Amino acid sequence: MKSKAWIYYSTAAALFWGVWGVVAKLISEDVNPFTNHVLFTIGMLFTLPLVIRKFRNERPNCKGIFWGLISGILAVTGNVAVFQAFSSGGLAAIVIPLTNLYPLVTIVIALLVFNEKLNWLNGIGILLAIPAVVMLSGQTLLFDDPTAFFKSIGLNSWLLFSLVALFFWGVFSATQKVTTNYISAEWAYIAFIISSVFLSLLFIVLGKVNFNFSQRTLLLGSLAGMLNGLGVLCSFAAYKAEGKASQVTTIAGALQPVFTIVLAILFLSEKISYVEIIGILVAIVAALALSYEKKTSPEHE
Repeated sequence: MKSKAWIYYSTAAALFWGVWGVVAKLISEDVNPFTNHVLFTIGMLFTLPLVIRKFRNERPNCKGIFWGLISGILAVTGNVAVFQAFSSGGLAAIVIPLTNLYPLVTIVIALLVFNEKLNWLNGIGILLAIPAVVMLSGQTLLFDDPTAFFKSIGLNSWLLFSLVALFFWGVFSATQKVTTNYISAEWAYIAFIISSVFLSLLFIVLGKVNFNFSQRTLLLGSLAGMLNGLGVLCSFAAYKAEGKASQVTTIAGALQPVFTIVLAILFLSEKISYVEIIGILVAIVAALALSYEKKTSPEHE
């Protein structure tokens, strides 16, 4: 019988990213996306002791390292694009729900390129997860005033940046799966960090980074980087544990805002709307449906 480890790793990734969402909110107005990335990279470097043993115990595959580097570049490009969408006049009420639909891109790649097979219950899980992600975005313009929501969408720069973020994040999740076909989750994560460091240095050389930030911002930004990095490591582990790209990314994408909302209620005293309550319930049902695997008889294992 197939191991269920990928489900636990996917849920752990959602948890780390969910906590990251709360911490990132605390400094979101203090720094630009390029500075934010540098702080994230600093935080991820502190997670290296968790995987450093792989330098001695495993010889990496060049193809795996290549795809790990590509994964890092895709993720960072998506991060910068979404912040550029905001700075170009995009409303959070539209940008956030739109970019959070990135699992759709991963699902298409998984089904058409990876030839992944899903059972009917997994299919229902995907159909439930997508609206759940929108409901859990924390932005309810789509539900409060649908006419205003659709009128706000037009061919402009912030929409293009949003679509770039959606696309790159979706492809990033797919390339994570490709990476773990060649190397361990730990080496995949090391390659991811290497690309993150390279891009940080590039942003600094290009003069995009503003180092005029407080010690509080440095600490919180680094903590957010650690959490984000641990989420990436867990997602690599989920793929290495034979998790399907269509399932791992959708479960993590649906449960991440659930954890963020619950933690924001507990520690930031935020209010929760009826839409988000429904979204939480739908996301949990979707995750359970996506985690379902048909039992196989011993002779077919």
